[in-house]
Amino acid sequence: MATSTKVIDSHLHVWASPEEAADKFPYFAGQEPTLPGHVDFLLECMAEAGVDGALIVQPINHKFDHSYVTSVLKKYPTKFVGCCLANPAEDGSGLKQLEHLILKDGYRAVRLNPYLWPSGQQMTNEIGKAMFSKAGELGVPVGFMCMKGLNLHLSEIEKLCTEFPSTAVMLDHVAFCKPPTNDEESLAFSELLKLSRFPQVHVKFSALFRVSRKPFPYEDLSEVLSQVVSSFGANRVMWGSDFPFVVAECGYKGHQRSSICHCQSSASIIV
Repeated sequence: MATSTKVIDSHLHVWASPEEAADKFPYFAGQEPTLPGHVDFLLECMAEAGVDGALIVQPINHKFDHSYVTSVLKKYPTKFVGCCLANPAEDGSGLKQLEHLILKDGYRAVRLNPYLWPSGQQMTNEIGKAMFSKAGELGVPVGFMCMKGLNLHLSEIEKLCTEFPSTAVMLDHVAFCKPPTNDEESLAFSELLKLSRFPQVHVKFSALFRVSRKPFPYEDLSEVLSQVVSSFGANRVMWGSDFPFVVAECGYKGHQRSSICHCQSSASIIV
């Protein structure tokens, strides 16, 4: 009997509603959300778009308190898997938390946010290497968020990939490489493509509104996708929405449909 292919969103966030935050799942101070991101809203959007499941990335709104996302994962175990947020605290407590979240709470990925590292330190410090290595040991991939540009963190990513080749890697939002318009941007995009030499590196074709220079449907990204797939192969490229931020930009369903159009005009990717 034929089975239909499932559509999986590789990158989105959820956070507590204001009522839930006041009652049980508080926001981190100064990180109160400005738009709704609770799981019921997500489920409505996914149903409308025909998306079957997703990887939930721990949001900065709850920082290192994973209790809300964990509650969602436990409530919908066949719908969602979780990506925890690594805590690079110098006392090493983040490594123990990482192990607990993976082994006890079932998280299936880890996010390294370089902007959470202590000032003047890099993801290749002792703590960063320990967490990256542990992720590989436990069989979960590590996602990198290079929000301020791949060029700022390229050497760190290369060092970690070289030293710990068994740890799978995901580059969020096309590593924030916009369609290049100058030599510096062309170099950054070229360096992204060169990361395909590491067989463990994957790319998220996600949050298109963050990397496109054009309004929806982000037509300038078809060529970007084509080159990424040509370098990495379709099996190492994943679609992701960046819900709930995407909703105000083009709608959840609109983003998913736009991604399909880019795939049809360039190549197929994992969705």
